[in-house]
Amino acid sequence: MTPSRDRETTHFGFSSIPLDEKQSQVDDVFHKVAGRYDLMNDLMSGGLHRLWKERLVTMVHPARSTPFAHLDVAGGTGDVAFKIARAGGARTHVTVLDINADMLEVGKQRAEKRGLADRLTFVEANAEDLPFPDNSFDAYTIAFGIRNVPRIARALSEAYRVLKRGSRFFCLEFSHVDVPGLDRFYDAYSFHVIPAIGKAITGESQPYRYLVESIRQFPPAEEFRDMITQAGFQRASFTRLSGGIVAIHSGWKL
Repeated sequence: MTPSRDRETTHFGFSSIPLDEKQSQVDDVFHKVAGRYDLMNDLMSGGLHRLWKERLVTMVHPARSTPFAHLDVAGGTGDVAFKIARAGGARTHVTVLDINADMLEVGKQRAEKRGLADRLTFVEANAEDLPFPDNSFDAYTIAFGIRNVPRIARALSEAYRVLKRGSRFFCLEFSHVDVPGLDRFYDAYSFHVIPAIGKAITGESQPYRYLVESIRQFPPAEEFRDMITQAGFQRASFTRLSGGIVAIHSGWKL
């Protein structure tokens, strides 16, 4: 479909679509893969995503002796939220927010099995319009979700609004490989192997082709750091991991 000329457009993978249609198309991708999402993460990354998330949680460093209110956005299946809850003390509470009900349902079931249901709250809502008062949370994380948000600047602004003064924003996201040779291998693996794994495990290859394409469309680390600063955060920075395959960005609300 060719977008109408008078409608604002954005990318959906390598395609251009009307901005107001992106969210529904992203939702459709995750409805299709929700049940096997975590298994696919293991297979696609060779288990590296677990190490990346552990590094993220170490940087968050939730309080163990005082109340700690954490918001994990686009965290439907609970992977990061469970790690935050365990790393924090008994007074650490994690709100898991996701726009996709299927992903949240998987997260709720996993939380019950892990005995963490009383320390987590699951909320179906949009990262661009958070249903919380100003200055509500001690930390905010979003892992592998910001690139699927149609209006990234609006989501960053909302993150700033709901954080307390002295709190920190964290984003774990795929980035741009900066190691010669690894970049060519990573491209070949991404575009040929990952969709094939998706087809074998979930019966769907197209959602994983979109996810690979969306990585290539995400801004370089330096540019995304500047977007975090423009949202009002101070001391914005990033750390590349695994040769630049992913990066952890952060910024302080001071």
